[in-house]
Amino acid sequence: MLPSYAPLFLSLLFVFCKNPEFKQSTTTNYKTTKSVEKHPDFNAYWYAGKAEITSYKLAQVRYGQIYEGTAVNIFVTEDFLPEKQVKADYQNKNNVPVLKLNSTKKYTTGIYPYSLMTSTFSPIDIQKQAIKISFAAQEWCGNTFMQLNNKEKFNINFFSYFESNADRKLILEKEVLENELWNQLRINPKNIKLGNYKIVPSFEFLALNHQQIKAHDAVVNLKIEDQFFIFSIHYPKLKRKLNITLTKEFPYVIESWEETITQRGKEMTTKATKINTIKSPYWSKNKTSDVQERKILGLD
Repeated sequence: MLPSYAPLFLSLLFVFCKNPEFKQSTTTNYKTTKSVEKHPDFNAYWYAGKAEITSYKLAQVRYGQIYEGTAVNIFVTEDFLPEKQVKADYQNKNNVPVLKLNSTKKYTTGIYPYSLMTSTFSPIDIQKQAIKISFAAQEWCGNTFMQLNNKEKFNINFFSYFESNADRKLILEKEVLENELWNQLRINPKNIKLGNYKIVPSFEFLALNHQQIKAHDAVVNLKIEDQFFIFSIHYPKLKRKLNITLTKEFPYVIESWEETITQRGKEMTTKATKINTIKSPYWSKNKTSDVQERKILGLD
């Protein structure tokens, strides 16, 4: 499903193979190679004891209208327990190094606010699928929560306050997960399989739009425009398209994204545009004096 590579771990460091030559074009779509490793600067960037935090100006589609808000993507490496499928408290030879994305959105629809968060835990070894994904939405009508655990199959638990979207447990055969592709783009976009195949759409889209939780036919593409990669997923039957723009050079920072859907009979597009990116050990920045970085991110 995904191209393979063979990482060797020494403590938390990796030994890299030389990347195959890869030709760039501004007029044709990019073609993946058979084996592309992580960038030589991967460890220096992602294992420096800081998270990467990027803020975005958000224009969110909901209820057939567009609402202003903010989005924040927090990428950070962690040690993960493969059996319990939680962050490890201590170092252990059985821990799995992962890249975690906590993706948040905040916007207000009329009188009441939405707060969304998706957490995706992907092995640094991207020939392996995400170990765990969770999504939560809070708004004045109630809570929605969805979690996938990667076991022998995909085990999914879904909880909602809607009768038509009621609590349930699902077992799915393993297919590519849209949420995990965001992490794989940050590790190396040239490793992602292109073409036509089935993908489980983002948990946010499935939950908020009351869509059946399953894999859908999709068309995946990656092209180069100027200094950027444009990664796209098109779901013809869902009438949904996602475009993610990221820098062409490592560390492949996500500059913006657009999600076009048909809602209440209208084709509408959610847009997120980068405000700023910082590197920070945010978990230690919890004092009243630590608000300056929020101002840098344009969140206050």
